[in-house]
Amino acid sequence: MPPFGAEEARQAASAVRARVGAFHPVAAIILGSGLGGLAERIHDPVVISYRDIPGFPPSTVAGHAGELLAGTLAGRPVLALAGRFHMYEGHAARVAAFPARVLHALGAPVLVVSNAAGGIRRNFAPGTLMLIRDHVNLMFRNPLIGRLEPGDERFPDMSDPYDPVLRALARSVADAGKFALPEGVYGGLLGPSYETPAEVRMLATLGIDAVGMSTVPEVIVARALGMRVMGVSCITNLASGISGAPITHAEVIDTTARAAATFESLIAGVVAALPPPCDS
Repeated sequence: MPPFGAEEARQAASAVRARVGAFHPVAAIILGSGLGGLAERIHDPVVISYRDIPGFPPSTVAGHAGELLAGTLAGRPVLALAGRFHMYEGHAARVAAFPARVLHALGAPVLVVSNAAGGIRRNFAPGTLMLIRDHVNLMFRNPLIGRLEPGDERFPDMSDPYDPVLRALARSVADAGKFALPEGVYGGLLGPSYETPAEVRMLATLGIDAVGMSTVPEVIVARALGMRVMGVSCITNLASGISGAPITHAEVIDTTARAAATFESLIAGVVAALPPPCDS
């Protein structure tokens, strides 16, 4: 069996369960660059370093703590990953998507993915939160290639990769909180270099509203496993050629920090509205 599949996910989940005990999450959250502050709102967390989870590589990117947390958010049990694995770090697509397998093995029915992204839609200002409606996989890698893993759908339907009911719930939370939450299409690229102005013009013609270097592999695996998915991009900068200013990772981290309070309110509001775990 190829590595980073169902058996490896089972082993990783067993190691986590040995630390957290009986735990039935309503959702799992993957926190993108600079968005790890949500972890501080998780009550009574059990914090597990990625070093202690079999199969998890270390997190090497600034803004990624490299920890799994199990605790409560808005009164609901949740799992959160502060840090993810990117293909630009040299990982295969199935490694980048491996956390989704582990979160599914831990019983999470809902996966919330977040990321920092460059804005292509010209009316996006830095700090805007974009609810992901769909994505375009310009990484040209699929984490499902290879042997069919137990529990996977061989040909998963991707007509609604981002759950419409969860998106409607997110919009209602935004309306109640009186903050904007435009929907858009996320383009996933390999990175690590930022896009050229010509590439940004191409992405715009493809109908892409925001661009980043993550998320897509995790969502593909989550959907193959039957998880419901919600995605949020924090627009950290205008993409190359739109603003005329150079792009730095420090700018990305700074902007996500400024948008953190709104992001955290959105995710907490969505989690609070999810049904309680079946054992409650």
